[in-house]
Amino acid sequence: MKQLAVVGGGAWGVALATAAHAAGSSVLLYSRRPHGDLPSAVERTEDLAALARHGRTILLAVPSTHVRELARELGDHLDGHHVLVHGIRGLVPRPSSDPSWEGDELATISAILREETPARRFGALGGPVLTEELAKGLPSVMVAASHYPEVLEEVRENLAGATVRIYTTDDLLGLEWASALMSILGIAVGFARGAGVAAGLASAFAIRGVHESARVAIAAGAQERTFLGLGGFGDLLAAMSQNARPEVRLGEALAKGASIDDAVKELGQRIEAIELAPRIAEFAARHKVAAPILTTVAEGILGQKSAPELVQKLMSAPISGLA
Repeated sequence: MKQLAVVGGGAWGVALATAAHAAGSSVLLYSRRPHGDLPSAVERTEDLAALARHGRTILLAVPSTHVRELARELGDHLDGHHVLVHGIRGLVPRPSSDPSWEGDELATISAILREETPARRFGALGGPVLTEELAKGLPSVMVAASHYPEVLEEVRENLAGATVRIYTTDDLLGLEWASALMSILGIAVGFARGAGVAAGLASAFAIRGVHESARVAIAAGAQERTFLGLGGFGDLLAAMSQNARPEVRLGEALAKGASIDDAVKELGQRIEAIELAPRIAEFAARHKVAAPILTTVAEGILGQKSAPELVQKLMSAPISGLA
């Protein structure tokens, strides 16, 4: 039987474990708290050594703030034959080794895993998949990225099935950046919805936001094509058409006057994009990439400015790039 290990007892980790079980994999879930919503055949453990012994492929679904510490602990039980794949919508700040450079460098999750574990083959999950739909066994589409074809094959073998379709790409860095940046745009989508912005204008901002995100990610070494496919446009379209994405719900709550703290408390989960958005705005400014929409999320929406003020600011911003 195919064997898969999942790290993370949140909704996303449970959804991945459920999908893998449905695809015929023997699944072991690492979580420090018991779960009543796991399929009976999915076992839970609090022992990372047991997790590493269970299967070669390990999926990580934890907040980005916990990745480095967890990777160090998990790394004690791994070796070069393990495959690490994550589904984390975040980039991790890392102090630059260049003393002349101010601020924090943004590292991908796979880069952190490479630094902190002996594993040498990595991958990432992204795309238009929604946690609730995956957990319920509804038809879902994901994107898997890796430099190694065997990693992509491992992901397909363990997750793909009658209700899960997986597309693949070798642009690992691009998918990681796309997943992070689409989560920021998800806040903008929710804010526009909550503020009653006309559908045509909201669509224009969303599409320009994807092109803008691609320019920012290219500065980090990503490929533009990743943003024009399921990992970028597809991911954002899913966010626009659904109410379940936490970033969208956050943006909608902010548009209706809620504070960030109150909105996050109501959601009951951590939103990676809140801390990431200002770092992306700083990255874009440092690399001289025009990013008015991403910057508006960081400084305007998360800065609790009014919708009319933000719309006027975007409508008067200089036009860059082709339609």
